[in-house]
Amino acid sequence: MQRGNESGILEKAIYIAALILIVKLFFLQVLTPEYKLKAHDNVVKKVTIYPSRGLILDRNGEVMVYNDAVYDILVQWNITKDLDTLRLCELLNTNVEFVRLKLDEIKRTTPNKPTPFIKLLDGPTFARFQEHLFEFPSFSVQTRTVRRYPFQSGAAVLGYLSEVTENNIKQSSGYYELGDYMGTTGLERYYDSLLRGEKGYTYQVVDVKNTYKGKYKDGEEDKTPIAGWDMVTGLDAELQAYGEKLMQGKVGGIVAIEPSTGQILAYVSSPSFDPNLLTSRYRRHNFNVLFKDYYKPLLNRPIQAMYPPGSTFKAAAALVTLQQGVHDEKWYWFCPGGYRIGRHVVNCHGSHAVPDVQTALQYSCNSYFCKIYNDFIMDSTFANPAAGYQKWWDMMNIFGYGHTLGIDLKGEKKGNLPTVKYYNKVFGENKWRAATIISNSIGQGEVLATPLQIANAMAIIANHGYYITPKIVKYLVKDNQYRKPVVMRHETGIDTMYFRMVADGLEKVVLAGTARIAQIPDISFCGKTGTAQNPHGKDHSIFSGFAPKVNPKIAIAVFVENAGFGATYAAPIASLMVEKYLNDTIAKKRIPLQERMINAKLMKSEMELNSEQLIKQRKLDSLQKAKALKDSLEKAKIKKDTISKSAPKPKQP
Repeated sequence: MQRGNESGILEKAIYIAALILIVKLFFLQVLTPEYKLKAHDNVVKKVTIYPSRGLILDRNGEVMVYNDAVYDILVQWNITKDLDTLRLCELLNTNVEFVRLKLDEIKRTTPNKPTPFIKLLDGPTFARFQEHLFEFPSFSVQTRTVRRYPFQSGAAVLGYLSEVTENNIKQSSGYYELGDYMGTTGLERYYDSLLRGEKGYTYQVVDVKNTYKGKYKDGEEDKTPIAGWDMVTGLDAELQAYGEKLMQGKVGGIVAIEPSTGQILAYVSSPSFDPNLLTSRYRRHNFNVLFKDYYKPLLNRPIQAMYPPGSTFKAAAALVTLQQGVHDEKWYWFCPGGYRIGRHVVNCHGSHAVPDVQTALQYSCNSYFCKIYNDFIMDSTFANPAAGYQKWWDMMNIFGYGHTLGIDLKGEKKGNLPTVKYYNKVFGENKWRAATIISNSIGQGEVLATPLQIANAMAIIANHGYYITPKIVKYLVKDNQYRKPVVMRHETGIDTMYFRMVADGLEKVVLAGTARIAQIPDISFCGKTGTAQNPHGKDHSIFSGFAPKVNPKIAIAVFVENAGFGATYAAPIASLMVEKYLNDTIAKKRIPLQERMINAKLMKSEMELNSEQLIKQRKLDSLQKAKALKDSLEKAKIKKDTISKSAPKPKQP
C-alpha cells in the first residue's frame, strides 16, 4: 500500500515537471520575441536616429546654416560572405582598393557590429544602391544630416563639423559614438551641446537577407530623437557676405559690432572658404588642401591673429591721458617732424603745430602721442617710471587690451599689453623708463591686439565709456523656450566729456584728416587710420571707427596685411561696410571705390610663392654648402696641425 502511494506521487511529480517544461517552452518559443525571431532566422537591429541639428539664422531671420539628408553605408564584417566587390564599387561609385582597405580596417577594429563603410553618401548614389541592397546582406543604411551654407560665407564664425575622436567620446558622457560628427570650430563647437539635440533609436526586425520585417515589439522600446536648439545670431548675413567679397584676394579680418548690445554684425577672416567644402564625402581631401594652404584659411584671424594696433591705439591713449590730467584737451605741442630719444627718432609727417588733442588725432601726430605717453609715465606723482607705467597699463587694460573679451567662440587670444614684470625682466628693475618703451605710445613695440579688440575699443568710444561683452548669438530657441548668452556691461570709469572730445577728433580724421577717402554721403563717420610696421614685409593697413556719430549703430575694425597705409585699403573697406549696413546700398559715386576694393588682389599667386620658396631654398642650400666647406677646411686644418705636431722633428746637424 505504501509502495503504491509512492508510485502515485512520483507519477504526479513527473506530470507536473512535464507541464512546467511545456509551459516554459511555450513562453520561450512562442511568447518570447527573441526566440521567435531566431526560429524564423530573423534578427533585431538597433538603428540610431540622428536628431535634426539646430538651424543658425541671422538677425533678420535669414537661414545661414540648415540641414540636408545624407546617408552612411554600414557593414558588419563577420557576416560578410561572397562579396561581389566589383558590383559594390559600381553601385557606390568607388574603387576596389578603397573597398579592400576599408574592409581590412573594419576587420581589425569592429568586426562584430555594423560600422560605417562609406559616409555622407549623396541622394542619387544612395537611391541607386538602395535598390540593390538585398544583394549585400551584411550592409545596411543609416540616415543622418549634414550642414549646408546657402550664403557660402562665414566659415570662421559658423564653424564646421568633423568626426569625433576618442577623447571627444570620453568627454561627451556617452553621447557620441565612433563615427559620429560634432562641432569642431566656430559656433558649431561653442554651442555643440545645444545644437546637436538628443539621439533616438529604433529596433528593427530584419531577416537573413537584411530585409526589413517590421518593428521589434511594435516600437515599444524605440526612442524619438529630440531636435537641437535653433540659434538666432546678431550677424547680418548680407553684410557678412559683402565683407568677404571686399576682402577676397587679401589677408586680414573685419569685425563689426553693434555698440549698444555688443552683438557681432560681421565677422570676416580672410582668406576664407566655402564652408560647404567640409560637408561632403571629400571633406578630408578638402581639409588637407586648406590646411596646407600658404595663407592659412583655417586660421580664425579676428580672434587669433595678433597685430600691432598702430595708430588706432592713439584714441584710447588720448582718453587715458585726459582722464589722468597729465595734459588737457587744449595742450599745445609743436612737432618738429619726429620725437627724438637720444639717437633714435620716432618719425612724424613733417613739422607742424598741434593746438589740441583733436588735431593730434586728425593728423595722427606720432610726436604728440610719444610726448603725452612720456609725460604720463614720468609724472612726478609716481614713485618711479614703473609705477607710472602700471597706472597707464591699468587704464589701457580697461579698454580690452591685454585680455580676452569673452566672445562666444573658442580660441580667443588676449593680445599683448606688456607688463611691468616683463620689462623688469628684459631691462632690469628700475633700469627702464618711458623713453625705453616709447613705441608703445603709437601702438607698436610689444603691443599686440586682435581685430576684435580693436573694434571693441572703438565701440567703447561710440558708447562714451563702456562696452557690452561681444557675442555672436542673440538667443537660442526651442519649443517656445529661450536661452541667452551671459553678457556684462564693462565701464571704463573715464569721464564722458573726454569721449565727446575724442569723438570730435575722430570725426575730423574722416572729414579732413588721414581718412578722407572714408567719407560717406550724409553719414557722420568717426574713425582712425593705422599703419602697423611689419619687420617681415610691407606695412599692415588698419582702420577702426563707428557711425553715425550720434547714437552709433555700428563700430568696425578692418585689418589688411601687407597693404600699406591705413587709408589705402582698410579705411575704404570699413566705410563701404558701414554704408552697406546703414543704407543697404552704396552711393553711385562710390561704386568705383567699391570695385577697386573688390578687384584688388594683394595675395601672391602660387607661381610667385613657388618662386620665392625656390629662392629661399637656394639661399639655404648656399649657406649650408658654405658652412660645410668651412667645416671641411677647419677639419683639414686641425688634421694638418695634428700631423705636424706628431711628426718627428728632424735631427740637428
